[in-house]
Amino acid sequence: MSGYVHVYTGDGKGKTTAALGLALRAAGAGWRVFFAQFAKPSGSSEFDALGRLADRITVRQFGLPEWIRPRAKSADCEAAAAGLAECARAITSRRYRLVVLDEANLGPMLGLFSVESLLELIDSRPDEVEIVVTGRWAHPRVLDRADLVTEMREVKHYYQRGVSARLGIEC
Repeated sequence: MSGYVHVYTGDGKGKTTAALGLALRAAGAGWRVFFAQFAKPSGSSEFDALGRLADRITVRQFGLPEWIRPRAKSADCEAAAAGLAECARAITSRRYRLVVLDEANLGPMLGLFSVESLLELIDSRPDEVEIVVTGRWAHPRVLDRADLVTEMREVKHYYQRGVSARLGIEC
C-alpha cells in the first residue's frame, strides 16, 4: 500500500485535532504511529489520552515549555534539530506506518529549521509511510510536495470574545 503526504494548514482551529483523529484511526487499524510535535508547550490533554495507547502511538514533543515569540532562540533550534533527527529515524525505520509532524509548518517561519530540512524529511519517506504535516503558514514548496492539502479557515472563533483555552477542548 502506498503512503501519501498530507498537509493540514490555515488560520482555523482543528489542524492538530484532525491529525490526532487520523492517528487514532490508524492505531485502530493496527498501525504504529509516531506523533511528533514542534513549537507548542507540553501539557495538552490529548497527549494524556494518547499515552494510554503507547503500544501503538509514540508521542514526542520537541521544544521548550513556552511559546516561541517572536522568533526561535538557539535552544528552540537545538530542540527542533534533535526532533527532526528523531523523526528521520522514525520515518526510515519502517516501524511506523504513520508519522505526524505536528506544527512543523511553523518551523521555517519561526526560524526553527529550514524548509529544505523539512522537505528532506518528507522525501526520506519510504513508499508505504504516510506523513502528516500540520501548522499555519505551510511553505509553498511543502504544499507542492503534498498529495493532500486541507486548509482550515477561521470563520468565527469564541477566542475573539475573550474565551480562554478550555480544558478538554483546546488543551
